[in-house]
Amino acid sequence: MAVNKAAIVACAMLVLAGPALAEKQKSAAPVELLPPALQTPASIAPAVVPPPVPVAVPAEPAPFWTIGNASALLFFIQGVGTRGLNPADYGPDSLQVAIKAGEGTALNDIATLAFRQLLIDLRDGRTPYAARVQWFIRDPDATNFPTNDLLRKALDSHDFEGVFSSVEPTHPDYAALKAMLATTKDPARQLVIKTNMERWRWLPRDLGKRYVFVNVPEYMVRVVGKGKNIATYRAIVGAPKTATPQLDAQAIGMIIHPTWTIPQSIIKESVGALIANNPAAAKARGYTWTGSGKNLSVVQKFGPGNSLGMMKMDMPNPHAIFLHDTPTRNLFERPVRALSHGCIRTDRAVEFAILMSILQAEFDPHEAANLFKRGLNDRIPFTDPVQVYINYFTMASNGDGKLNSFADIYGRDAPVIASFAQPRQEKVATPPTVVVPIEAPGA
Repeated sequence: MAVNKAAIVACAMLVLAGPALAEKQKSAAPVELLPPALQTPASIAPAVVPPPVPVAVPAEPAPFWTIGNASALLFFIQGVGTRGLNPADYGPDSLQVAIKAGEGTALNDIATLAFRQLLIDLRDGRTPYAARVQWFIRDPDATNFPTNDLLRKALDSHDFEGVFSSVEPTHPDYAALKAMLATTKDPARQLVIKTNMERWRWLPRDLGKRYVFVNVPEYMVRVVGKGKNIATYRAIVGAPKTATPQLDAQAIGMIIHPTWTIPQSIIKESVGALIANNPAAAKARGYTWTGSGKNLSVVQKFGPGNSLGMMKMDMPNPHAIFLHDTPTRNLFERPVRALSHGCIRTDRAVEFAILMSILQAEFDPHEAANLFKRGLNDRIPFTDPVQVYINYFTMASNGDGKLNSFADIYGRDAPVIASFAQPRQEKVATPPTVVVPIEAPGA
């Protein structure tokens, strides 16, 4: 759909200039092909409840490997450093010995193990789940690109380069990072590049035809369509003590002039005392409440002073994180904007809301502007929900292919870098979904 940016901006300015407004108030575990003796052990947590006695199932024998296929795999492994991985993780020495010994069971087992481990790491990332701090973005690639199917394809086609490349990220930033790695000599910078290449592997290979992409260290929100930036907005993200988690959610609409249910942490921090000591001032700020003490529940009415501003993106998720406006728009002028309680405050929020309503609901921009001008709590449902990704890249481009570096505001590069020096860990199960206890979501 063609988008008239001038009309959107004009509508947004009209809304913000309206004098009446100030007075109204979003994986399957790989199947082992190897006999148990050759499977790489996973990390074993202390048992709390004795597991059920397993039913003995004969292990499926590894497929047959010709010397040609095994040699092609070895060649690829030896060059995988250009992709930010360590060749030593995939047993090149053992594979070379098995190739010299000739075709047979040992070669089948060793080559199958190496192929499976390398494909999983290129597709899903090498980093253990524990080192992916507050990363909750769902990745369906293990289901969409099954390891066993790709193993059979590689053995039949003899095209190992093509098969491995078919699971790597397709985003231009991944290719740019790979190119930069090839020309970078500084070891510390190489580690940062590898870390950000890893993060692309944690994401779905297909992000969708259109999506909203937030990069927390960059303090930026982008609307992307067909691989191109449609619009870019500055953002305010969580402060280090209330860090924004990395997640994906499906946005299903825009809420105009939202109310705000105050989190208990903020009630304890300030709002509860205000209500107790000066209820008249609390009412003047738009607070309404029920109960008292630990049972105190507070909602801030919609209006010019509401902490969510004039809009909130309706994107249900278990972390209660969303994109919204703010009445303190002067903070967008700061170069460092890690200031919120976890949610993403979005600059030019009215323009953003109107744009998304046009794109995802085919909404008339003037009609959307009128909803804002009315000053009432309203909602624009999306007829075409859109995926939102809240990411953490300390090296990324703004869409022009030129990579920029950003401060690691939450210190999340360090655990990934530390994992590179540790032995590779087998990932045989999807990590459980954990809800992050955000101190004060929605602010």
